[in-house]
Amino acid sequence: MRVLVVHHTPSPAMQELLEAARRGVAEVEGVELVVRPALACGAAEVLEADGYLLGTPANIGYMASRRC
Repeated sequence: MRVLVVHHTPSPAMQELLEAARRGVAEVEGVELVVRPALACGAAEVLEADGYLLGTPANIGYMASRRC
């Protein structure tokens, strides 16, 4: 099973959440973790994943995103 973590980590708190996710997934046997910054993640990686974890801060009520 492959889990894709797509993140935007502009702050130490968000970086800490990303590291916690890495540690948590590492404890699950048989799971491959793929970590990509939001601006570097492509459609092929999304299609290859079995599960997703999206991590981004809320900025004035909006999530960081990328237009495709």
